Amino acid sequence: MSSLANKQILVGITGGIAAYKTIELVRLLTKAGADVQVVLTEGAKAFVTEMTLQAVSGHPVRSTLLDPSAELGMGHIELAKWADLIIIAPASADFMARYAQGMANDLLTTLCLATEAPVALAPAMNQAMWKHPATQTNLQTLISRDVAIIGPASGAQACGDVGAGRMEEPVDLFKAIEQLLAPIQQDLAGQHWVITAGPTMEAIDPVRYISNHSSGKMGYALAAAAQARGASVTLVSGPTQLDAPQGVKRIEIKSAEDMLSACREAMVKPADVFIGAAAVADFRMKEVASQKMKKTGDSDEMQLTLVKNPDVIATLSQENTAKCMVGFAAETQDVIAYAKSKLERKGLDLIIANDVSRTDIGFNNDENQVTVLSKDQQWTPPKESKSALAIELVELITQYQSTK
Repeated sequence: MSSLANKQILVGITGGIAAYKTIELVRLLTKAGADVQVVLTEGAKAFVTEMTLQAVSGHPVRSTLLDPSAELGMGHIELAKWADLIIIAPASADFMARYAQGMANDLLTTLCLATEAPVALAPAMNQAMWKHPATQTNLQTLISRDVAIIGPASGAQACGDVGAGRMEEPVDLFKAIEQLLAPIQQDLAGQHWVITAGPTMEAIDPVRYISNHSSGKMGYALAAAAQARGASVTLVSGPTQLDAPQGVKRIEIKSAEDMLSACREAMVKPADVFIGAAAVADFRMKEVASQKMKKTGDSDEMQLTLVKNPDVIATLSQENTAKCMVGFAAETQDVIAYAKSKLERKGLDLIIANDVSRTDIGFNNDENQVTVLSKDQQWTPPKESKSALAIELVELITQYQSTK
């Protein structure tokens, strides 16, 4: 039986194109045995219909604060008491602002103020709106009041922009709701995990640099999953468009040498687990130009002299900076063979092989599929969102730790 069976969940929907995804969330919740009621704001009605949501939830949909028939029994108060959890998906910038200010000028904000149940928000908005200082101030206010924030994810948006502000996928919201109503066991409490993420940037001159297509999503998801199980997590991150997961200490770096230095500092006392999820540049300039390099003469070529970067994972492994060393192998061919070679050559406990030649997973995608290898075992979790995969990978790593 699902942990959500017989749980009473109130789903609030505000105005935003992501509202269409919430229909699938309601379907997943009801399929798991939850009793779901839906409340729409006026803005939400432009994107989803009451009839559709009534069909998938099995309940009439509410949208009016002072509904005469419902208010015979103080309906909005009863609904606030009824809920075991309220989740707003999508939560618009407008809703976050009104909720942070304690306003109760529609049914949904009134319910959030009147309930004693946990409240969670899944923000969804344009990336510029998400980054705006007013939104970030409202976010911090809500977090300080123990409102759970799920996401947002980063990527292409309906408006054509790219960045943070996309609502998390329904399956990830479902898993987050499971965790809120059946909290994850804090079995990693007392452990220190150090995780690298994102690309590195190796300067050519003050304007140009060498880098790669890593978005950092997998490393950030791993940091969030480990932290959710109680670990103290240090995230050493190259340049990304992602927000640090709540409760995770992020150290921002640019170059491979910066990353190695930051990891050494984070692991002066050996960490319990190190995960090298970053895509570290193999080479850097022998000498970085102090001024922007100019085209000279009629030549169509420019020669750059590169030297090897330190191998961050191999160096840290040799220095015994963590009790369990986990690496990533981002490959485009012979993925398993190359991963096994790296596992042995770099002295790792586990390696996570990632086929980045596939366009449906890996770099800049929200989904991924990997193969995890130890010296004598191999696991291949199903293709799924990076958030869901991270939970499985943390579990695999934890189980492996227990056998060492």
